[in-house]
Amino acid sequence: MYRNGILAVIFCLSSGVTFAQAAAGDPWAGKASLGYLSTSGNTDTTSYNTKFEISYASNKWKHTFNAAANGALESDTTTAEAYQAGWKSAYDIAEHSYLFGQVKWRKDRFAGVQEQLSEAVGYGRRIIDTPVHLLSAEIGAGYTTFDFADMTSESSVILTLGIDYKWTFSETSNFEQNIDVESASENTYIESVSAVRARLLGDLAIVLSYTVKHNTDVPVGREKTDKLSALSLEYAF
Repeated sequence: MYRNGILAVIFCLSSGVTFAQAAAGDPWAGKASLGYLSTSGNTDTTSYNTKFEISYASNKWKHTFNAAANGALESDTTTAEAYQAGWKSAYDIAEHSYLFGQVKWRKDRFAGVQEQLSEAVGYGRRIIDTPVHLLSAEIGAGYTTFDFADMTSESSVILTLGIDYKWTFSETSNFEQNIDVESASENTYIESVSAVRARLLGDLAIVLSYTVKHNTDVPVGREKTDKLSALSLEYAF
């Protein structure tokens, strides 16, 4: 019942945009990145990470889809493998405030939580909005379903929190910090992504990022925290 209500609100948010009424200029924006590292010698290791995001903004609406994947192999043995995707619709209700609805899907082979699907609606506010500094915070509530590695499943109401910060410290470089929290009755998931981006040529940039993923409750023998350092090429379009 909770899930059906949340999905209905998200559908209403998503369907509120009329694409024919796009504001002047291109309402579409997107970026894609790819990072790859391979070493050989005493130990053969390979790691990869890729991200994709596309958004559409029209009047007071903004819709964003994103997806990401990362993995690692050591001596032909997979040591990390994770995927995620999400959709978010936001509607401005005031100059610095907005409502949002979002759906997130995650799959992490080594986190104990085999698969997770979450839906939430909430309120966000742009606390700082200048050409140099951008800071926004969000709070919401929703519903999530976990599929665990031991083939059991669980559903729960969740509280979501989000913080996004961007510091543009030169014409070609910026720093971003994103923190997302989903707190359920049995587990709290925290993801922090720190990234420094420097434009190389035109729409091509190099990105150095550090990601921390933490689950408060994991099966015996699993680590609660995963960390990923990545150097990627990013193309904006």
